[in-house]
Amino acid sequence: MTYVVKPEKQAEFQEFGKKWNEWKKKRPDLFKEVKSWKLFAQLLGGVVGGYVEMWEFRTMADAEKTMNKLRQDKQFTTQQYSAFLALLVPGTYSMNVWNSVA
Repeated sequence: MTYVVKPEKQAEFQEFGKKWNEWKKKRPDLFKEVKSWKLFAQLLGGVVGGYVEMWEFRTMADAEKTMNKLRQDKQFTTQQYSAFLALLVPGTYSMNVWNSVA
């Protein structure tokens, strides 16, 4: 996933990140198929305030299973996801699927 956080929301995004990690630890049932998760902030080049979030799964089926569980979880959809989207510059959020080739 790639996205840009609104300049005035950078500090709030840092707080959201801490709360997100705490919430993930409380809900391991939603993330058991996630092999790894990383968040990178744009350092040089690109768009200021840009982030890349990488979720690693063993299979595409595991990715779909996790996304379906998150979409069906009321707390995620009404609290976590909506709070996350409110921090972003509209139109900058995208999700891509990559395949390891080497």
